[in-house]
Amino acid sequence: MRTMRWARTAVRLVLLVIMALAALLAPPPPSWLAAAAPAPAAGDDGTAPAVGRAWPVGVRPRVLRGWEPPATVYGRGHRGVDLAAAPGTPVRTVAAGRVSFAGRVAGRGVVSVELAGTGDPPLRTTFEPVRASVAEGDEVTAGEAIGTVEPAGSHCTAPCVQWGLLRADTYLNPLTLLPPWLLHRPSRLLPVLGVAEPG
Repeated sequence: MRTMRWARTAVRLVLLVIMALAALLAPPPPSWLAAAAPAPAAGDDGTAPAVGRAWPVGVRPRVLRGWEPPATVYGRGHRGVDLAAAPGTPVRTVAAGRVSFAGRVAGRGVVSVELAGTGDPPLRTTFEPVRASVAEGDEVTAGEAIGTVEPAGSHCTAPCVQWGLLRADTYLNPLTLLPPWLLHRPSRLLPVLGVAEPG
């Protein structure tokens, strides 16, 4: 009888470990990746080289809305990624580059950074609504603060910053700038129930 009880407990423990590993190793939610939408124009898969070294806000902000490429140039879609960020949160560059714009557009603070070494024309990131602490022409390094999230001007239902990415006039998915180690949650070891800690 005791052997059967021990066997059932062992099976439950193994299943618990398997389920925990499956949850930890599962891909990120679809909102992190390009949303299911019509494919981008031929020859452009919406990706960019993973040159990013930091998230624009926070350590790992919540993605409120992902990139949804429009079917046509003027079609409906979401040409950036909305990241949860409280007003006053520092906004940082994701990679080294040069500030190509810092000012107001339609009443919103906008900062654009051309990323160094990303081709011709270079990739350009945009952030809004941002109160700029940099000026056009400033050289910036990866992770350097370029401003703070403004309290007004966001199109999100919760406070956020919209992060965009373009090459010339073509919008790309900004999340593709980040390498996998920044995109995915780190693995965590879970305690094994019923096993004494060493030492």
